[in-house]
Amino acid sequence: MMRGTAILLQARMGSTRLPGKSLRDLAGHTLLAHAVVRLQASGYPVVVATTTKPEDDCLVAAAEDLKAHVFRGAEDDVLDRFAQAARHFELHRVVRATADNPAVDIDAVSRSLALLDRTGSDHVVEYGLPTGGCVEAMKANALLKAAAQATDPYDREHVTPYIRRGQGFAVLSALAPGYLRRRGLRLTVDTEEDFSFMTKLFEALGPQFPAPLSAILDVTDRMRNAAASGPGRREVR
Repeated sequence: MMRGTAILLQARMGSTRLPGKSLRDLAGHTLLAHAVVRLQASGYPVVVATTTKPEDDCLVAAAEDLKAHVFRGAEDDVLDRFAQAARHFELHRVVRATADNPAVDIDAVSRSLALLDRTGSDHVVEYGLPTGGCVEAMKANALLKAAAQATDPYDREHVTPYIRRGQGFAVLSALAPGYLRRRGLRLTVDTEEDFSFMTKLFEALGPQFPAPLSAILDVTDRMRNAAASGPGRREVR
């Protein structure tokens, strides 16, 4: 039985904007594989937290192939899914991540957990990273408290808004390292446009897998500079 700390990676095949995106191929690896392998590089176990729907059986198989753990719970009540996973694995600290972020910062996990412990906060998230670059760290007892108290469907679906509003919780927003800050940059996959951009980015990045976020940002900077200096001076993203 796992105890202590784990990364709960939220994933399902039934995305409304881009169905099946978790297993779409991005430069030779699925989106799920990008996220799992990057997060495993942090040194903490990864649990793919998916639903009990039959359509997500393929995610379970893919997660097991990647040597990740699996937990299955409610489709829409993701807060309960996370709380039940925390109970099942007897966790004290939880890191929340999502499978639509194939460039999540590998080091964000350790930085966020260190801040959680050092400050005694219930929840820590960094700001300034590109969209899709950060994770959320929280105490498991805060997660369980939120699951017991939250009633708004939005809070149940999105896991942490109830905690982040700070009513009865100690929350911390920390500034990300300067060399990783790109507040206007999207490195997540929510739409076909996002997927197209990330495909071009990872093709330009080359075979390094998983590449540190700093290397990914170097490529995006070059792509932006090339677009800005090219015909029409059209900026990339």
